[in-house]
Amino acid sequence: MFQSGASFTIGDIEVTTFTIPHDASDPVGFSFRAEGVKIAIATDLGYIPASIRCIYPAPTFCCSNRITIWKMLKVGPYPWPVKQRVMGRMGHLSNEVACSFIRNDLDSQTSTIILGHLSEHNNHPAIVQQCAAQALEGRELFTRLLIADPKRGAETIVY
Repeated sequence: MFQSGASFTIGDIEVTTFTIPHDASDPVGFSFRAEGVKIAIATDLGYIPASIRCIYPAPTFCCSNRITIWKMLKVGPYPWPVKQRVMGRMGHLSNEVACSFIRNDLDSQTSTIILGHLSEHNNHPAIVQQCAAQALEGRELFTRLLIADPKRGAETIVY
């Protein structure tokens, strides 16, 4: 058992937790550091808070989140209360918010970013790929971009 913001060690891996905004009981993201490599994982973000920015610099940043295209969500099959929850500050990111983070706030030392946990009904991997690639190109970052397809997952990364 741990509280958000706690750090602990498992074997040779240093684990740090950080608060994330989602409609769950005390949701957290994780940062793992071992042998000079740092990986951060944050899922189901309603927005990108300051706690995400405090995990930098990160040689690798894995941002896995339920990313939604709100226009698709609005006309999609979900009941209106679910649509409101997803679009709220404790729901899920839109492509625009995720790509704005990449364009404006992604640490330039980040070697890899993985965007995943895409909405199957309200998004598409090709759209996320295009949006995020444009955000990276705009900053002239050499960050590797991977999109985890909901049906196939992402490739294995070895550092």
